[in-house]
Amino acid sequence: MPAASERTVFVTVGTTKFEALVERVDSLELLRALKGKGYTKLVIQKGNGAYCPSVIVPKGQTKGTTEGVDVEYFDYSPSLATYITSAALVISHAGSGSIFETLTAGVPLIVVPNPLLMDNHQVELGEQLAAMGHLVSAAPEQLLAAVQSFDASRLKPYVKGSAAGMAAAIDKQLGFTP
Repeated sequence: MPAASERTVFVTVGTTKFEALVERVDSLELLRALKGKGYTKLVIQKGNGAYCPSVIVPKGQTKGTTEGVDVEYFDYSPSLATYITSAALVISHAGSGSIFETLTAGVPLIVVPNPLLMDNHQVELGEQLAAMGHLVSAAPEQLLAAVQSFDASRLKPYVKGSAAGMAAAIDKQLGFTP
């Protein structure tokens, strides 16, 4: 369990690679924005991408402390549940599994849809859940601004099983309703 004063941001790209997200997180400006919001630790699950953080973590290492923030990264873990539930904020790709695991855990969430995916359902899912007030959705190049303006108190709690809004949005998208 994290120390009482520790406020962790957990970043996940899921089971694939999402270099743009990992590269955006590997930034002193973003780290400073997180620190300014009171976060003290940054944990990055980078997936199978080739890019390894080297700006906010000493090159060739997987852990370090930069500007007073503890930073670490790893490729995979059999389960991300502990990372998610112990986080004060999750920044995630917009995969449905990661989104709903985080929302169900009641952890504030910023999603970054991967623009390189074909038939990009991540954009639609992120935008719909953002419109419903459950999370913030930002393109990779908007992540810094999203963090700087982030206010978890503006998010509406997600109630597991309340699929009515999502079902209506899907029906509308598919043309079943006006």
